[in-house]
Formats: sequence, C-alpha cells, structure tokens
Amino acid sequence: MQNTESIAPSTRPISLSLLLMMAVVIHLPLLLMKLPLKSYDANFHIFFASHYVHHWFDPWNAKWYAGFSQTTYPPLPQQWVALLSWILGLDMAYMAVQLVAILLLVVGVYRFSLLWVSPRAASIAALASVFLGSESFLVYSAGQLGTTTAAPIYLIGLPFLYEWVRYGNWKSFLKASVLLVAAAAAHHATLLFGSFLFAVPVLALTYFDRRNGERISISAFLGRSVAIAGVVCAGIAVVLLPFWIALIHNPVTQTPIPHPSRANYILNPIWGLNYFVVPYGALILALPFIFMRGALVARLRPLLIGFWVAFMVGLGGTTPVGHLLLGRAFGVLTMERFSYWATLLALPFVGLLAVELVDRFKLRAVIGLTTLAACTCALAVGWSTYRPADASSFKVDSVADWLNRDGHDQYRYITLGFGNKISRLAIMTNAGSVDGEWNSGRTLPELNLYGAGALTSSKYFGKPGLDALRAMLTHADNYGLKWVLVRDPYYDPLLSFAGWRQVDSLEDKTIAVWSKDGVPPAMPVNAPQMPPKWQGLMWGILPFGSSILAILVLLIPGKRERKYLEERHSITEVTPMQERMAS
Repeated sequence: MQNTESIAPSTRPISLSLLLMMAVVIHLPLLLMKLPLKSYDANFHIFFASHYVHHWFDPWNAKWYAGFSQTTYPPLPQQWVALLSWILGLDMAYMAVQLVAILLLVVGVYRFSLLWVSPRAASIAALASVFLGSESFLVYSAGQLGTTTAAPIYLIGLPFLYEWVRYGNWKSFLKASVLLVAAAAAHHATLLFGSFLFAVPVLALTYFDRRNGERISISAFLGRSVAIAGVVCAGIAVVLLPFWIALIHNPVTQTPIPHPSRANYILNPIWGLNYFVVPYGALILALPFIFMRGALVARLRPLLIGFWVAFMVGLGGTTPVGHLLLGRAFGVLTMERFSYWATLLALPFVGLLAVELVDRFKLRAVIGLTTLAACTCALAVGWSTYRPADASSFKVDSVADWLNRDGHDQYRYITLGFGNKISRLAIMTNAGSVDGEWNSGRTLPELNLYGAGALTSSKYFGKPGLDALRAMLTHADNYGLKWVLVRDPYYDPLLSFAGWRQVDSLEDKTIAVWSKDGVPPAMPVNAPQMPPKWQGLMWGILPFGSSILAILVLLIPGKRERKYLEERHSITEVTPMQERMAS
C-alpha cells in the first residue's frame, strides 16, 4: 500500500481552462434543470427582460404599479437575457447569462486573488468559488442576477486598477475604466456599496506595495487614483444618467419593508441558518485563519479590513454595525449580498490556507478540502430545494388567458396568494396591475405608506400588509382596478366586506375571480414620470454598449506585469519565527 504522505503535491497552479470546465460541470446541469426559476428574484429579472424584448428603447413598463420606469434598475444582465431570448427563449436565456456570470466569477476571483497571494493559491481560490455557498445561494435561492453579474466584472477589472496606480500603465487604465463602468451598468447596489469594499483594499495595497521593489511617490499615487476615479465616475454618470434622474426625481422614501436578512440571527436561528450558515458553509471553519493571517501579514490587512466590514454588515441585525455604517439604507438593502461580498474577499485567504494544508498533509488535505467544498455547494443547492422561494407548482396560463380575452385587459388587476408567480403572470398577460415585485419602482401612495411588500403576499406582512391592501381596494376606481384573482381563501372576508363579489373561477375552482362594479377602464396614472425618448435611447444604447466595449478592450494585448507577483511570494509567507512573535 502506498503511503499517502509520500505523494508530493503539485506546486503549479491549476489551469484556468480546467477551473472553467469544473464550473461548467457543476453548474450547467443545475441550470439546465431551471432550478433558479424557483428563486426569489429570477422571474422578476425575466419579467424585466421580457419588456426589453418588445421595447428595447422604451423603459416605461405599464404592467406594474399602474406604470413605472425600468430606469430604476441598471439593465445590463436583463438586456443580455432579452437579446439571447431570441435564440434560447426567456427562461434558457436567463440560465445562459447566469452561467456566464458563474464563469466570469472564476476568472475574476483568480485575477483578484493574484493581487494578494501566489498563483497556486489564487488558482485554488478560484476553484473554491465554483463551490462557494454564497454564490449558489444567490443563484438558486435568491435569484440575484444583478449581484452575481456585477461582482465578477469588478473582480476582473480591479487588477487593471492596481497596475494603473502602481505602474502608470495606460492600457490598464483603459481596461479598468471600461470594466468598472460596465460593472456599474449591471447592478446599482454593488456600485454604491460593494465596489468600495473591493476597490479601497486594492488602492491600499498599491500604497503598501510602494515600499517593495519600484517605489511610487505619494503624488503619483494620489494623482493616478484621482484620475481614474474621475474618469470612472464620469463614465458611470453618463451611462446610467436615466437611473440618476429617476433616483433624484423619485427618491426612495417609502416606509422600510421588513426583511429577514436584517434580523438578529441569534434570536432567529432559522434566518441565521438561511443567511449565514448556508452562504458561508465550510468557510466558517476558515474564519480563525482569516483573522490571524490577515492581522499577522501587513500586506493582507487591507483585504482583512474589507472582509471584516462586509462580514459584520452581512450579519444584519445581529450586531449594530449595519445600522451604524448604512444608516437609513439599512432598512432598504438586503444583507445577503454583503455576505456574498465577504466570502469573495475571503477566498484569497482560503487559497493560502489550502496551500498550507496540502503542503503539510498531502492527500489527506486534498480529500478533506474536496469534501468540505462539495458539502458547502450541496448544502446551498439543497437548501434552495428544501426551502424554495416559490414552493407552489400551479401554473398561471389559464389566468393569463382569462385576462387577455373579452376585454378584461382594459382594466387592472391584483393577485392574492400568487407569491412569485406574479412576475410570470405579468409576462404572459396584456393587462396591467397595481402590484409588482420591484419595490423601488413603485410610487403609488397606497403601497409606500405602510411598510409592506407585494400585495399578493399581504397577509405575511401583518397589519401593514392588510392596511395597504384595504387602501388599494378602497381606491380601486382611481386605478381602473376591477379584478382580484384570489388563490388563498384567507382574503375572502376582506374582499366581501370591501364590496367585491366573486364572478368566476379558474384552475378547477382553486383560483377565484373577484370584481367590483362601476370601475372605469384603466387610464394612465403615472404619465408625468415617463422618461422622455432621449432617455430611452440612452438606456437602450449605453449600458449594453459598455459591455460590448469592455469585451473589445479586453482583447487589446498588454504586457503582463510580473514584478508584483514576485514580491508576493516573500510578502505573504509567514515564517515560524513570525508566528511565535505574533502569538
């Protein structure tokens, strides 16, 4: 029998092609099964994409909230879904874009990790991203296409930012600028919050690295940093100009809507399991190493600080850090994206830890790490099946057919008890609704005053949800609201008391159609908020064009900088003497 201790581990990094192949092997079957369709937001993104299919240059969507502008959400991944849907259909186009985001994450983690650790450790970090619990959680449970698309683009662009500030490489300046603007066109929350968690440590790294090898003066450091910041901010301002205009004219002033990611995970263990244990998985075991190594090695401290901030905010209401750092934004954002960013920032440390374990324990470490990685991914994917956001299996085809015939689409509707199916229904019907799933896009006072989410799930928001529903039913005449499609008899007494009556039933009488007499046909309500045509042209050209430009710019050949790679081999290694001094 061969002694496993005699097997020498390979000191070469894993090839990027093999890493990408591993990502395809793991995630392509799950995406072909359309597993993300039962996540929270997948159908929401598909709904936005369906609008771009028919109205690429008109972001005004009349199907939700009596009309709203899709300029309130950066469109890049949804526009790619819309474009690919002409070949694949909407559902498979969504899966294709999500797969590309997963592949880009492998490349992004590898490139980002190379800034901090050796190529071998960086390749292991990239491999770990394939099994990352937070990535699978966002893809298969949360359905956050914007977040999973924007983060990899930032990670790919940040090494170019480093090369520009560190060496003054103009090709790197161009590539970093274009990539960072394209990432902003994919997701606004990642732009406004996540980008700083990644960019600030990288800029700090360039400052620390000026003491090693070629020196960079403070003036050069500040000048290059300000130059690229100015160019990127100007590019983002232009590319997302309709978004900024919509945000200024209609700021988010609605009453905060409760979300379990902001809960105290200690007092609510089920949400702690959902938003901490599942996204982190076996990465929890690496937390002591991350803090110890990050504190011990000066060059890794910026990365540790970025990780710590994202980690603490991602704990939601478990600590006061989120409230203190985010202020009012804490009541608007969901915290799972901060946990996602924290895990990405932790991956270079994971690569270091894996290298040291494999060097010391050989094959036993390989088997152990592989098992932990597989269990982490399996837990996140299995959790999306065990606790799906959309556990119902009913179809809305008959409901859409009913709304589309006999002039029913001349009036607006709401659903009760449909859950995440409201986005799927909106894709299939011509009728408009006063409800929807994009809270930042709504401006109707009945929806913004009570601190509740979608009307279709009113009862789950308690008194605020039922108050919002009563207010909307009372003001039905103002919005041409004539139909209420009910799949939950819980709401029947409320409808009867409000003067509504049942007029039809669908799906073997499992869905009741309620109506109110005397309601006038639907008329435009939010017309003053409609973006002008020039904004529609910008929205249809610039965000999508930024991604095309990024692809073209990346094809420009550039000389790879190796000096900072050589420096890291001595900087990130910790000698036994240093360990004893640290202890």
